[in-house]
Amino acid sequence: SPIVYIILPKSIRNRASFRIFAPMTEVRAKKSLGQHFLVDLNIARKICDALSGGALVATPDGSFHCAAPETDAAPKANNAPTGGAASDAAVVASTSAKSAPKPSALSEASGREADVPAGGACDVLEVGCGMGVLTRFLLQRRDIVTYGAEIDSESVAYLHDHYPEFTPRLMEGDFLQMELRDLFPRGVKVIGNFPYNISSQIFFKILENRDLVPECVGMIQREVAVRLAEPPGSKEYGILSVLLQAWYDIEYLFTVNETVFNPPPKVKSAVIRLRRNGTRALGCDEALFVRVVKAAFSQRRKMLKNPLKAVFGDFGGAEHPWFTRRAETLSVAEFVELTRWVEVHGTVC
Repeated sequence: SPIVYIILPKSIRNRASFRIFAPMTEVRAKKSLGQHFLVDLNIARKICDALSGGALVATPDGSFHCAAPETDAAPKANNAPTGGAASDAAVVASTSAKSAPKPSALSEASGREADVPAGGACDVLEVGCGMGVLTRFLLQRRDIVTYGAEIDSESVAYLHDHYPEFTPRLMEGDFLQMELRDLFPRGVKVIGNFPYNISSQIFFKILENRDLVPECVGMIQREVAVRLAEPPGSKEYGILSVLLQAWYDIEYLFTVNETVFNPPPKVKSAVIRLRRNGTRALGCDEALFVRVVKAAFSQRRKMLKNPLKAVFGDFGGAEHPWFTRRAETLSVAEFVELTRWVEVHGTVC
């Protein structure tokens, strides 16, 4: 039989256009975006299972919290790894108020609405969907409605090809620039395999929207995960540890080896879970609290009096009893008390 040659127009010879005729089979990892694609389905399933489901509950102050599942373990916050082992304990954040469930989640297997628990489903935003290794398990759950935020246009095209039912809820853009209050006025949980190069920025974003985000499950660089979950007195305990622990209970869930990624990173990863604690207000000027924490850790190896005086003045000659301590030894409650003192005695506030 004769050989037939098909000459494609220039407008569709590039890969992005050609996907109209042939679905993409793989996305090229981009170093500039910090992409390391997870390829282990068992790990993806564990990450998915670490996120609680069900409708969020609203509190009188306008914030949103997780409805506590009956099967959850007792609260246990800030579990850092011991000897390389991971903690799988659960944290319960419970409240009672009127819930505001969103529409039903879609079943990946059937592509139609699945049965939703009586309590309703909650909105979940996956940050950095990549090739959908985690997305596929999230879409199978009936107790959540999964949305996606993906900055990589090639990954977006891949997801359109392979998860068409997800397309209406997939947002192409930078998560750090998204207005979560406009997109999810009734609250949202956050999950994802976070790029190493912006993981801290993602947590600062969550912190800014703490009244909207009752829970976050993220895979990040192991040393960052340890830092966030560490208690006072550890050399890893730092600015983000204090700021997040003021508002969230933090668990180090498990360690993830380099071999389950493509391309493999040079360091190990870890999965952590943040759940809003019972704090509604710190009892001090919260903007000043952030300034005090950042100032204290700006010279973390020196006694507190040095960095604090450099930022807030000489305090009129007054000396706080903790001035001889280092920042890494103070708990959240002690930073709150120190902030009150600085507000009264600071000469440059």
